[in-house]
Amino acid sequence: MKTKICKNCPNNFDLSEGDLSYYEEMKVPEPTFCPDCRQQRRLAWRNERKLYVRKCNGTGETILSVYSEEKPFQIYKNEYWYSDKWDALTYGRDFDFNRPFFEQFKELMHSVPQLALSTVNNQNCDYVNQCGWCKDSYLIFEADFDEKCFYSSYIYDSKDCVDNVHCYQSELCYECTDVRNCYNLRFSQNCNTCSDSWFLKNCIGCSNCFGCVNLRNKQYYIYNKPYSKEGYVKQMETYNLIDVGSLQEFRQDFSEYSKQFPHKYLYGVQNENSTGDYMFNTQNCEQCFDINNAQDCKYIHNSRFIKKVHDMSTFGSKGGTEFCYENHEIGGARAGVRNICFSDQIWEGCCDIFYSKLCQQNSHDLLGCVGLRKAAHCIFNKQYSKDEYEVLRNKLIEHMKKTEEWGEFFPISLSPYGYNETLAQDYFPLSKEEALVKGYKWKDEEMKPTQAPTKELLLCPKCSKNFKLVNHELAFYQKQNLPPPLSCPDCRHKVRMSLRNPRKLWKRHCKQCEAPFETSYAPDRPEPIYCENCYLKLVD
Repeated sequence: MKTKICKNCPNNFDLSEGDLSYYEEMKVPEPTFCPDCRQQRRLAWRNERKLYVRKCNGTGETILSVYSEEKPFQIYKNEYWYSDKWDALTYGRDFDFNRPFFEQFKELMHSVPQLALSTVNNQNCDYVNQCGWCKDSYLIFEADFDEKCFYSSYIYDSKDCVDNVHCYQSELCYECTDVRNCYNLRFSQNCNTCSDSWFLKNCIGCSNCFGCVNLRNKQYYIYNKPYSKEGYVKQMETYNLIDVGSLQEFRQDFSEYSKQFPHKYLYGVQNENSTGDYMFNTQNCEQCFDINNAQDCKYIHNSRFIKKVHDMSTFGSKGGTEFCYENHEIGGARAGVRNICFSDQIWEGCCDIFYSKLCQQNSHDLLGCVGLRKAAHCIFNKQYSKDEYEVLRNKLIEHMKKTEEWGEFFPISLSPYGYNETLAQDYFPLSKEEALVKGYKWKDEEMKPTQAPTKELLLCPKCSKNFKLVNHELAFYQKQNLPPPLSCPDCRHKVRMSLRNPRKLWKRHCKQCEAPFETSYAPDRPEPIYCENCYLKLVD
C-alpha cells in the first residue's frame, strides 16, 4: 500500500499493490489526483442534458446541439460531420516542443469541427443526446436500443417507457428507478421481472402488487399483505391513482414506509469480490458504480462490457472495452476499443490512442488528435509513417513528462462546456464564484420570460420554467390512465436521481450478523442494512 496526497483537494489517497501493478502494466504513471478528483475532472467533459438551438457551421441550418452558440469552435450537425464533405486531417499541424501539450491541444480542439450531439444510428429521435440505435424517442439521454421512450436517462433496450432512470430491458414503465426486465411498472425502485404493479422496492418476480418491499415471486399483495384476487381488485379500487396530488402523497408515504425494511448493502446480483453499488455480473471490481458485465476494473461509473479498465466514466457497450485508463465516453456497440488512455469520445473499433478526442471507426495509433475517422499513425491530426509516428510519439511523451502533463486527463479548464453544464456539477457542485476561482468556465443561464400556463404550455412549480406536453407523451398518459405531471422534465429527473445512493462507500457492519462490508448507505441512514447472506435468508 502506498499513500499519496492529491494535487487537487488535497486529501490523502491510497494506491494498492494491485493499483501499482496495473499502472506498470499499462505503462502509465501513478495518478496525482485522488479518485474523486479524477472522476470530477472527467465528468466536467460530459454534458448530457443541456441542449441549445444554434447554427450548423457546415450547412448554415438551425440545429440542436450540446454546444451553445457562443462556444469558440465549429459545430457540425451529425449527418454533415459524418459525411465526406470535410476531412479532419486538413487541420493537421506540427507539435511545438517549446510549448505545453495541453495548450496546443486546446487550439486544435477549437479548430476541428465538433459533433452537435453525441448520437448514432437513431430514427426519429431529434431531441436526444448520448443516444444510439433508438427509434421514435424524445428527450432521452444516455440511451441505447430503445423505442418510443420519453424523458428518461440511462435507459437501454426498452420500449414505451416514460420518466425513468436506469431502466433496462423494460416496457411500459413509468417513474421508475433502477428496474430491469419489468413490464407495466409504476413508481418503483430496485426491481427485477416485476409487472402490473405500483410502488415497489427491492422486489423480484412480483405482479399485481402495491406498496410492497422485499417480496419475491408474489402476486396480489398490498403493503406486504396477501389478498385474494377479488380482494386485491376491490382494495385497489379505493385508491385514487388518477390524481397527481394523490400519487405524490402515495410516493412520499411509501418512501417512509420502505425505510423500516432491511436493505441489502448493495444493489445488484452475481458480483464476486467486488465493491461499489448498482453492480451486475462483475468480478474483481472495486469502487465501481452503475456497471454490468465487468471484470478486473476499478473506479468505473456507468459502463458495461469492460475488462481491465480503471477510471472510466460512461459507455463501454456491447462491443467490449478493455485495457483502458482515465477516459470519458469510450466504447462501441458494434466493435469495441482497446488500449485507450486519457481520451474523450473514442468509439467503434479503435485502439492504441492517447490524449485524443472524438476519434472513431477503427482508428489506431493516435496521439493528440481530434475528429479523425479510419485514421492511423497521426499526431495532432498530421499523418506520419509508422516509423515516424513511433519516434515522434516517444519524443512527445518525454516532453509531456517534463511538463508534468503525461498521466493526467485533460484539465477541467480545457473542457468545451461550462462547469455547470456538465455532470460534474451534479456530483461535485460548485458555486459560480468557486468555479471561476479554479479557472473553470461557467454558463450563465439564458432566462426566458415566463408565460402564463395554458393547456399546451405549463408552468413548473419547482423551477418556475415553462414546459410542454408533447402528443406522444399525452397519448401514453391517456392509454395508461395516468395524470400528466405538474413539474418539468428536469425537476422530475432530479427527484428520481435523489432516490439513488451516492457514489461513495462507508465501512459498516451487518445489522443482523455484524459482518463487515462497504456500502453506499451512510451510517446515519435509517434503513437496517444487511449483508448479502442475511438479506437472502430474509427474502427467500
